[in-house]
Amino acid sequence: MSGDDGLHRRLAELVHEVTDGAVGTEDVLVSGASLVALGVDSLGLLRLIDAIEAEYDVELDLSGSGRGLNTLEDLAAQLTAQP
Repeated sequence: MSGDDGLHRRLAELVHEVTDGAVGTEDVLVSGASLVALGVDSLGLLRLIDAIEAEYDVELDLSGSGRGLNTLEDLAAQLTAQP
């Protein structure tokens, strides 16, 4: 896994939390699959965005421009690109 392993782990934990345990932390970390493919539904994605924005005090770009928020790597890339 590239990048900050601590950041990736925390993001994976947030996915686990917002899905009420339906998606395992390790599944997110090792699969590289899209969050939807792992079982995160649209409500889960919204909850995840809210949790990330609250925890990291950021505003994620959901406008569709640039990189999407489909995978753990996408989320980490957007967080590390924050000013």
